[in-house]
Amino acid sequence: MNLLPKSSKEFGSVDYWEKFFQQRGKKAFEWYGTYMELCGVLHKYIKPREKVLVIGCGNSELSEQLYDVGYQDIVNIDISEVVIKQMKECNATRRPQMRFLKMDMTQMEFPDASFQVVLDKGTLDAVLTDEEEKTLQQVDRMLAEVGRVLQVGGRYLCISLAQAHILKKAVGHFSREGWMVRVHQVANSQDQVLEAESQFSLPVFAFIMTKFRPVPGSALQIFELCAQEQGKPVRLESAEQLAEAVRERQQYAWLCSQLRRKARLGSVSLDLCDGDTGEPRYTLHVVDSPTVKPSRDNRFAIFIIPQGRETEWLFGMDEGRKQLAASAGFRRLITVALHRGQQYESMDHIQAELSARVMELAPAGMPAQQQVPFLSVGGDIGVRTIQHQDCSPLSGDYVIEDVQGDDKRFFRRLIFLSNRNVVQSEARLLKDVSHRAQKKRKKDRKKQRPAEAEDLPAAPEQSIDKSYLCCEHHKAMIAGLALLRNTEQLPEIPLALLVVGLGGGSLPLFVHDHFPKSCIDAVEIDPSMLEVATQWFGFSQSDRMKVHIADGLDYIASLAEGEEAQPRYDVIMFDVDSKDPTLGMSCPPPAFVEQSFLQKVKSILIPEGVFILNLVCRDLGLKDSVLAGLKAVFPLLYVRRIEGEVNEILFCQLHPEQKLATPELLETAQALERTLRKPGRGWDDTYVLSDMLKTVKIM
Repeated sequence: MNLLPKSSKEFGSVDYWEKFFQQRGKKAFEWYGTYMELCGVLHKYIKPREKVLVIGCGNSELSEQLYDVGYQDIVNIDISEVVIKQMKECNATRRPQMRFLKMDMTQMEFPDASFQVVLDKGTLDAVLTDEEEKTLQQVDRMLAEVGRVLQVGGRYLCISLAQAHILKKAVGHFSREGWMVRVHQVANSQDQVLEAESQFSLPVFAFIMTKFRPVPGSALQIFELCAQEQGKPVRLESAEQLAEAVRERQQYAWLCSQLRRKARLGSVSLDLCDGDTGEPRYTLHVVDSPTVKPSRDNRFAIFIIPQGRETEWLFGMDEGRKQLAASAGFRRLITVALHRGQQYESMDHIQAELSARVMELAPAGMPAQQQVPFLSVGGDIGVRTIQHQDCSPLSGDYVIEDVQGDDKRFFRRLIFLSNRNVVQSEARLLKDVSHRAQKKRKKDRKKQRPAEAEDLPAAPEQSIDKSYLCCEHHKAMIAGLALLRNTEQLPEIPLALLVVGLGGGSLPLFVHDHFPKSCIDAVEIDPSMLEVATQWFGFSQSDRMKVHIADGLDYIASLAEGEEAQPRYDVIMFDVDSKDPTLGMSCPPPAFVEQSFLQKVKSILIPEGVFILNLVCRDLGLKDSVLAGLKAVFPLLYVRRIEGEVNEILFCQLHPEQKLATPELLETAQALERTLRKPGRGWDDTYVLSDMLKTVKIM
């Protein structure tokens, strides 16, 4: 039996509803949930002794169930004579005080201010089928009548799917009248969605419009959202913000329904926000592994990424997360990243906070009471201490944070919040600082309180381990010095370098400290980064290390086009990021690899020198174009891919006869390394130059 309209316009038809209730008979039809599913929100906003008008009552049992628990002053109206007759017959004896009247809600016969609550369960949705002028006029009459029959302080409580045009109309109408507007997501409505034939799911909302006494000349508008898990509503600034918040919850409901149906959605991620502040607290990635053989115990698990490790390839990239899910052996794994600026007490606290929400993302057939395992690295949530945060006019918001690695050593990082999962610069802290931070953490655990950023010991600039290169691409760039001649004598002979892009300064600082006769010009466009490098990463200038605050393009052009233009650098390094996130290449900016500019780079590089470039390009076509352009200017081109990262290090030279086969290249790297490992040079034993060059390809 087809009991639902073939088109939405039929919802507004009197004939449709007469036929509907004749076919349905006395069996109740519950739009958008039963009394048990809605009672939480109903009891919150309706008091038992208040006079309640139910518009478009149909044959729902909602009024009857409210009556039975003490709400006995209820009047029900509906446009269908058939259903009013049915409901009168059913309730005449058991509920003598409850009234049922055939009445058009756009022309109600009640005096003004007759009721304290007008309850609407799906009626506005049934009437507002489109945005044609005739429909909107009918809805205007309906809402005007609702306002007329309500007392000041009374509430219009409308249960709705909050589709965009319905929310816009209701919120717009009542906010213009000076009423307070609140949208409340119905508790557990994630499991109580209207599932149409299109397989599209929508959660259920309650609009609570509270009538205020008109204040002449007042433009005050109040918009609030109360999500199902929140204890108190959140105040929003505009109707647009309210609509966006509702849309986000509808999209989440759709996502959950698709995940329950085993839909192939590709990479799925979402943020869970703090209910009070609206700030992101957790970022979730849903990873399905269809190749894992299903069993009762491996359907679903949650993996908590320790703080500070969300940037690692295994946790921060799609391919890494797929590998993690496959190795963990679960059909569906949800990885959870913890946001900086949020406090987390313990793994148990995180588990309690997430348990209800993540179950909404469980795969189809997952028993509701089945315990879901929470996994992590060593069972720890990690340590993250924000040492400093600021905003650069050029680079935007950034933070300096100390995080604990898997070896319990601490690392300092520079993060641009515009790309918060990318480490811009990183340095290892000396062991004494790591040890003090660990002791402080253990002490706080004994006190059973979270370690706060201001409590953990800050590492001054002299606590940076300058002998250690954290970034793999920096290690590869240093290894590129093996392409120079006389590598065994290299640390003892003059070496002129130009480094474009300072960041935390670790790359030029490493060269400065390990090549005592080197002279380095570092170019940085953002003066804030020089302050960051100096204050937080142990960087300092000297007679051999000069920083020039300038655009790298302008600086190189001035050298190439000046009166004293001549080759002057043995090595030129580009490690400069693009500020435009829309490009397929995030490092360097495209202007740095245009052929006209590369000719200028060539003109200031000595014939036997090497030009080293950090390339981060996800657009394969663009990357091929960049490589072709480089090769046109620098005929000898080596490429070294950084494993687990998008970075590729390009080593460019001018003369093909300088080419070294891989065995020769490794020999020169080993010779340079033997010199650098001499006692007193502070060389890190874990850094093997030749390893950086084993996978180099000659283009």
